[in-house]
Amino acid sequence: MKRRGFITLAGGALAWATAARAQQVKRVSRIGLFLPPPRNSEVDAFLVALRGLGWVEGENVHVEYRDADGDDNRLPALAAELVALGVDVLVTATFPGVLAAHRATTTIPTVMIVGPDLVTLGLAASMAHPGGNITGQTFFLTELAAKRLEVLASIAPSMTRAGVLMQRGNPLNNGTMSAMTNAARAMKVELRPIELDVPGDLDNALSIVGSSAMDGLVITDANAFVTNSALVSAIVDKCRVPSIAAPIVASRGGALVGYGVDFTSMFRRATVFVDKILKGANPADIPIEQPTLFKTVINLKTAKALGLEIPQSLQVRADEVIE
Repeated sequence: MKRRGFITLAGGALAWATAARAQQVKRVSRIGLFLPPPRNSEVDAFLVALRGLGWVEGENVHVEYRDADGDDNRLPALAAELVALGVDVLVTATFPGVLAAHRATTTIPTVMIVGPDLVTLGLAASMAHPGGNITGQTFFLTELAAKRLEVLASIAPSMTRAGVLMQRGNPLNNGTMSAMTNAARAMKVELRPIELDVPGDLDNALSIVGSSAMDGLVITDANAFVTNSALVSAIVDKCRVPSIAAPIVASRGGALVGYGVDFTSMFRRATVFVDKILKGANPADIPIEQPTLFKTVINLKTAKALGLEIPQSLQVRADEVIE
């Protein structure tokens, strides 16, 4: 072989090998997953479901995971950090997480695992065609709070005063109270809003809760309560009244009844959105979904501590009964 031909061939082979390596690197997609709580079983469910769709850590995907350790104030910095890394898609949950992602980028596709109504907040044009860089799953938190009040009243029919536990500063508080007020009026129940600074001093929180006269307690879906089982347990013990919250809060935090969406299922479902985006779909064209299945949890341990008898008919209808 002539020297010039050999050099050309060798150069071509080198270029091909370099291009092949570049393509191989490019095939490793990067997901920026940032959440308010520390890593938990919901995150594990997300990663397992991701693998089930063919995205294997270290082979064709890398997950950059960040958590705010329960402090929503840290979310903007975490979102900005992931954007600076140039991830292919951001994944988050809760209103503070979505807002942090929106402020950090309007170009990187963002998947909301679970959160508020993006259309009402002006972050999406419509459910069917979001039109921006954010899509995912939502459920109407305010209406759900009103429904919880109805469920609690069916278990505690003598309830006349219901405390409503909220995280101070949550932008959804007004909407929650508005929806609950209509339901409470029909049931002749007086609402007692209780706003707590979270993170904050536990003794001060318990003092605020303890000074509120109530016959029942509705715990809203603020992330501070969903993820902080120790805080909820302390509040439930302090109040000594029938309480209702998200299913996960009944399971981990000791609330008497849990009613709402199954967050673990929503974490799994979120991977479908991620999969579509990593395969080239535009988030603007991926419809926002709402869960259609709701879960009921009955905590018999809490019922026994309160001296309550939960009707067998309700236990049979429950998805989970904690003995």
